[in-house]
Amino acid sequence: MTIRAARRSRTKRWLVRYPRALPVGIFLLVAAITIVSIFAIERSEMQQARTELGSRTTAIASALERRANASSAYLRAGAALLASVGDIQPDQFRRFVSELRLDADYRGADGIGWATVVRPNEIASFNQMLAETAPVPVQLYPVPEGDQPYSVPVTLLQPDTERNRRALGYDMFSERVRRDAMLEAERTARPTASGKVVLQQEGGEERPGFLVYMPVFEAAPGGRQLRGYIYSPFNAQDFLSSALELEDAGQYGVRLFYGTADAENLLASTEAGGNEDHEQTRQQVTIANAPFVLQVSRANSGVLSGLSMATLIFGLLVASLLMLLVRMLTQQALEDDASLVWFEEQASIRNSLTRELNHRVKNTLANVLSIIALTRRRAEDVAEFADGLDGRIRALSATHDLLTRSDWGTTPVAAVIQAELRPYVQDADHSIRMEGPDVELAPNDALSLGLAMHELATNAAKYGALSQPGGKVSVIWEMVDAKLVRVEWQESDGPPVAEERGRGFGTDLIERVVASELRNPVQLEFEPEGVRCVLIIPVREPTEFAMRAAKAEARSRLKTSDLEG
Repeated sequence: MTIRAARRSRTKRWLVRYPRALPVGIFLLVAAITIVSIFAIERSEMQQARTELGSRTTAIASALERRANASSAYLRAGAALLASVGDIQPDQFRRFVSELRLDADYRGADGIGWATVVRPNEIASFNQMLAETAPVPVQLYPVPEGDQPYSVPVTLLQPDTERNRRALGYDMFSERVRRDAMLEAERTARPTASGKVVLQQEGGEERPGFLVYMPVFEAAPGGRQLRGYIYSPFNAQDFLSSALELEDAGQYGVRLFYGTADAENLLASTEAGGNEDHEQTRQQVTIANAPFVLQVSRANSGVLSGLSMATLIFGLLVASLLMLLVRMLTQQALEDDASLVWFEEQASIRNSLTRELNHRVKNTLANVLSIIALTRRRAEDVAEFADGLDGRIRALSATHDLLTRSDWGTTPVAAVIQAELRPYVQDADHSIRMEGPDVELAPNDALSLGLAMHELATNAAKYGALSQPGGKVSVIWEMVDAKLVRVEWQESDGPPVAEERGRGFGTDLIERVVASELRNPVQLEFEPEGVRCVLIIPVREPTEFAMRAAKAEARSRLKTSDLEG
C-alpha cells in the first residue's frame, strides 16, 4: 500500500506541476504522427504533380518553338525571294504575303513587313516614294541624327489594316532594342528576334511585343550589301495564345519572358500566371536566335488531398480524446492544489496585515507624541494645550482618512492640500489658489505634508492672510525632477508680519518634525507682505507595504489556477 501511495503521489505531482504540458504533450505526439503521415502523402502527390508540370512545360515550349520556326521559315523564304528581284513593288509584296495564308498558318503575328535601308542622301527620294505608294500620308520618322549611318523605316506591311498603317515610315534603326536585333541578324544572316518592345501598331498602349528580322542582301562590288529586312511584328500576348492553341495549358499558369525571368522582362502571361505559385518550373526557349524563358506554374490551391484530409481528421479525433482524458485528471489535481495554495495565501495575508498595522500604529503614535511634547512646551494653560492638540490631531485624522480611502497607497498632493484648506475655501472674504500637476505621494510623505498645511493654515487664520477680509493664499506645486516635487505656500494682502515675534509651535513642527520626515530642509520665511514656505517632498514608491503586493499576487495566482481548471 505504501508503494502504491507513493506512486499515486508522484503521479499527482506531475499532474499538478504540468497541468497543461501533459495533455498538450500527448496531443502533440499524436498530432506529430498524423503530420508525418500527411507529409508523406503530400510529398508523393507533389512529386507526381512536379512530373506533370515538367511534362507540360516541355510541351508548351515545343509549341512556342514550332510557332517561331514557322515564322523563321516564312521570313527565310521571303528573304530569298526579295533578294532575287529588283525594286520591290507594293502589289508584288502583297501577292507574296497573301500566298503565305497568314490567317490559317501564321497566327500570333501582325503580318509580314518590308523595311528598306535608307541612307542619309536617300531620305528625300524615300519620302517621295512613300507619298506615291503608301495608303496614308506618311514620311520617315524620327528624323535620323547626324551620327546614324542609315535608317531602316517600315516601307511595306501586310495585311494592310488600320493597325498596321500606324507603323509605316517608322525608323526602326533609331531604337536601340530593334537596332541590336537587326545588327545581330545582319551578322549571322539568320532570323533574329528583338528584345521586349512596344510595337508602333499599339498606338500608345503599353502592350509588350517583339519583332523577328531576316536580312536581305544584294550583290555589290567586293561582296554583298544590306538591302533591307523582311520582318514580322508580334504582339507577345497573341503569340503566346496562338502557341497555347497547339498545346493547352490546362490548370497551369504560363509566363513568357525575354532573356531572364524578371518582372521588367515579362512579355505575356495567362490569367492564372499572376497568382501566388505553389510549384513552378522554367525552361529556356530559343525563338529566332534569341533567348526566351518560359515559366509554367501550378496555382496553390491550399487544400489537402482527400487521403490527407481523412488522415488529418482521424488523427485529430484520437489526439483530442486522449487530451480530454488527461485534462480531466489534471483538473481535479489542480483544484486540490489550488485549495491548499488559497489557505496558505490567506494565512500569509493575515500575517502581513498584522505587521503592517503594527508599523502604522507605531508611526502614528510617534507623530502624536511629538505633537504632544511640542504643544505642551508652548501652551500656557490647559485650554490652550487642548485646543492646539485637538487641531493637530484632526489634521492627522484628515490625512489618515485620505490614506484609508486609497488602501494606504499613493495619495495626490492636491487631495492633501484641499483636505486641510477645506474650512477656509468656502469663506468669500478670502482668496485661495491651488495649482499644480498630478503628483502621487507615499503615505508617510502625505502625512508630513498634511501637518505642514494644517500649521500654515492655522497660523494664517490667526495672524496672517486668512485673518482679515481680502487676504490671499496661493499654494503652487511643481515637479523639480522625476523624484522631487516643490510645494510653495505664499500669503499676501494680509496684516503686516511683525518684525519682533516669538518662535511658535508651528515653526518648530514644520522645521523639525516635517523636515525630518521629508528628509529635505524646509524654507520658512516671515516676510513683511506675508508668510512664505517652500517644501521639497520626495516622490517615492510605497514599496514598504508588502501586504498589498502579497494580496495582489495571491489573487493573480488564484485567478490563474481557476482559469487553468
